[in-house]
Amino acid sequence: MEDLVASSGHSGSAAWRRVATTKAYTHKQGQYLAFIYYYSKIHGCVPSEAELQQYFRVSPPSVHQMILTLEAHGLIERTPGQARSIRLLIAPEELPDLV
Repeated sequence: MEDLVASSGHSGSAAWRRVATTKAYTHKQGQYLAFIYYYSKIHGCVPSEAELQQYFRVSPPSVHQMILTLEAHGLIERTPGQARSIRLLIAPEELPDLV
């Protein structure tokens, strides 16, 4: 099964591409994914790890480990050495509500 997924281009505009959507995630992982999605819609860029830390009230290592986990599970991708380069690899319709 495939779905369309938004990813930021170099100009900051959203581009759509198809990715597999048989991904499962925990409640906490879903909250991080939803926050990244909604933050991006509001601010036009993805949140920094510091902004994730502030929102979820966790330590910097906890946020970084979650980013690594989401990436390892194929739910996001990042560009090495580039700040704010997280791209969601899951369709917006598959995201949970942010609580």
